[in-house]
Amino acid sequence: MRLTDAEWEFIGPYLPIGEYGPYPERLRQQFEGVIWRFRTGGQWREMPQEFGAWSTVCNRFRQWRDAGVFEALLEGLIAEAALRGAVDLPLVSIDSTTARTHHEAAGMHLDQDVVAALEKAVEQEKARSKGGGLGGQVGQDTEDDLLSR
Repeated sequence: MRLTDAEWEFIGPYLPIGEYGPYPERLRQQFEGVIWRFRTGGQWREMPQEFGAWSTVCNRFRQWRDAGVFEALLEGLIAEAALRGAVDLPLVSIDSTTARTHHEAAGMHLDQDVVAALEKAVEQEKARSKGGGLGGQVGQDTEDDLLSR
């Protein structure tokens, strides 16, 4: 994956240059190394030498991450796309949903008695939330009842 000159012209200004480095002519190859790492899913140590020393590219990525470079770059890309009319801003969002696996897939083991008790509690909660309630209570919940839960 190589960046085009137009892509680099957009990305380059987002990358900070410190007093002691990196050398500006190496920024592009280091950024391309970061892209290589996440595009291939390879380990830092597997990075081809053409991007520079893997440890340098890894450290540069961490510095950029900590400095908020990638967030600023994302915001800049969204703004640029909006200027071109290529994005519907109400639809732009970042999803931070966490997907959880079943407890057995995660290595958690429960006794059958515990599982049965949890399933019973879930069924009781479902019945209560549908208005059936425990003890034969039937009716509409008031706003105060809902807020007190």
